[in-house]
Amino acid sequence: MTDKKKYSIKETSKKQLADWFNLMTLGRALDEKAPNYLKQAIGWSYHAPYAGHDGIQLAIGQVFDRKTDHLFPYYRDMLTSLSAGLTAEEVIFNGISKDTDVAGGGRHMSNHFAKPEWNVHNVSSCTGNHTLHAVGIARALKYYKGKGVAISSQGESSVSEGYVYEAINGASKEQLPVIFVIQDNGYGISVPKKDQTANRKVADNFKGLKYLKIFHCNGKDVFDSMNTMTEAKAYAVENQMPAIVQANCVRMGAHSNSDKHVLYRDNAELSYVEKNDPLAKFRRLLIRYKRFTEEELVAIEADVKLQVKKAHRAGLTAPDPDPNSIHDFVIPDAYPAAKYPEGLHNETGEPKKLIEGLNETLKAEFRHNPDTFIWGQDIANKDKGGIFNVSKGMQQEFGIERVFNAPIAEDFIMGTANGMSRYNDNIRIVVEGAEFADYFWPAMEQFVETTHEYWRTKGQFSPNITVRLASGGYIGGGLYHSQNIEGALATFPGVRIVYPSYADDAAGLLRTSIRSKGMTVFMEPKALYNDPKAAAVVPDDFEVPFGKARVRREGTDLTIVTYGNTTHMCVEVADKIAKELGKNVEVIDLRTLVPLDKETVIKSVAKTNKVLVVHEDKVFAGFGGEIAATITEEAFKHLDAPVRRVGSTFTPVGFNRILEKATLPNIDKIYVAAKDLLDY
Repeated sequence: MTDKKKYSIKETSKKQLADWFNLMTLGRALDEKAPNYLKQAIGWSYHAPYAGHDGIQLAIGQVFDRKTDHLFPYYRDMLTSLSAGLTAEEVIFNGISKDTDVAGGGRHMSNHFAKPEWNVHNVSSCTGNHTLHAVGIARALKYYKGKGVAISSQGESSVSEGYVYEAINGASKEQLPVIFVIQDNGYGISVPKKDQTANRKVADNFKGLKYLKIFHCNGKDVFDSMNTMTEAKAYAVENQMPAIVQANCVRMGAHSNSDKHVLYRDNAELSYVEKNDPLAKFRRLLIRYKRFTEEELVAIEADVKLQVKKAHRAGLTAPDPDPNSIHDFVIPDAYPAAKYPEGLHNETGEPKKLIEGLNETLKAEFRHNPDTFIWGQDIANKDKGGIFNVSKGMQQEFGIERVFNAPIAEDFIMGTANGMSRYNDNIRIVVEGAEFADYFWPAMEQFVETTHEYWRTKGQFSPNITVRLASGGYIGGGLYHSQNIEGALATFPGVRIVYPSYADDAAGLLRTSIRSKGMTVFMEPKALYNDPKAAAVVPDDFEVPFGKARVRREGTDLTIVTYGNTTHMCVEVADKIAKELGKNVEVIDLRTLVPLDKETVIKSVAKTNKVLVVHEDKVFAGFGGEIAATITEEAFKHLDAPVRRVGSTFTPVGFNRILEKATLPNIDKIYVAAKDLLDY
């Protein structure tokens, strides 16, 4: 174990002390200059001053090794970032949102410092959510036998977030090399700590967790912070265990430039924090112990002023982001699916059920790429593979390190997938995001976070994740077991959404999803898992490209656009209309919702001049509204009748099958709507 007294005012080398004083002085100069950019309307619209956190932030950056470690700083970590190696120019580029900002080219809020190429990760404004990413990358470090640690830095109030508990509990359960640094300044904006947490020392909330070691230090003191962070890192690396470092700090300024702390802090408190200025204390120590003369320190301070002036000039002359670039890096290019460019095949043989197509494709992709992983709730228990057995047999073949159960914590499932995928671009992660799609809502914070990672980092990080969700009704499942959520998920840029109806398409889309970069939500119509209607011949190497609809039945009199469970109903209705009315109805199975195959839809509408949109989700605010609007905007001249929609009523799906039948679309409802359009 590393000696806790490795660093002291007497024993630390003069060069080291000079470097530290330079960094601390530079950081403070930038910290104090930042608000001026806003006053001059140059930028830095958000600035959270770090003054009072100097000791622990210096220490975090100093123990961080960019070659082996991964650092997740939070929005107050300016000195942490400088200490980790970022330059004054890079800090200013970020603050005033320049295209040269190494965090992401000005695409993120100011004061969110990062340098992904050095493993200083770009994190969100959502306080504390990066703890889950740190746990995910620590999982990768342990699996791939990396030599470093993940370091997550945050304020004490963010620990009140549920996903922070999920992260620390998960890291402890999995025994992962991650350090959670809690910079405790006593306030969450204006909310004092006593209103935030049960224990005065926030880290003590986690005392009962096995395998977790808690360290405390004076975050205002350079030497105590350095010794504690050094010891914590040695502990995490040597034992492959998690640690918490709680650093007691003071917040010398307001929470941010939009906060007025004089409204809730009295003069006595403000006087106290000013007297406990860590930089001033460190400077006095250097003089008192005769490690430096006043003249030497003044020289360093003068040099810092020159550094800041130079960085300021570089910032003002740096290029702004190009407004025409807003559509760049929304989502990475998909796997090309070149073997079956239209997602069609002529294979003959024995049909397979949809669940078989999924299971066999998962196994094939795990054999294809050994850097593929899957986790979720209830997916790997003996002979069971998920609540519906989609992943059955996978743990037996690929082992518990690649196929494993996750806690019932959907944010943890999503967040650690985000984190682990940062470790290596070859990694592909499949998560069963929730046992039923309806239960995915607790993961939405991490889902939203992951959808804009690629854009926010300007293409420096792509979360290569497939999120499997068992979706829809027709099983008598009731609330939280039968809802459709694709319409809500489709509102977020940066994610693909697929929804197959047949076994072959399910297999082909799953293969394309897993092999692609970026995130794909894979909606599985659970009512069709074992339904013979969804069975199909599945080529072993089948691929379906994104954004390619499939014409299930050709026709000339009416177009029905559909997907998922209702596809089979629509085909049946088309057959019935042909037999009874002598009309030909074209049925288009979208297969992919995002990106949407507008070309196939509009081509069909131009031929039939009438269109019915059918899906299982609610008509009001459902995805069909987007389809209808697209047709109205881009194919209006072809329409001989209004676009009609059939879907669920605007109520929850009831448990009783009589209520479910009244709520969901069925063959009779689709037939009536189609006949009305044909008669229009």
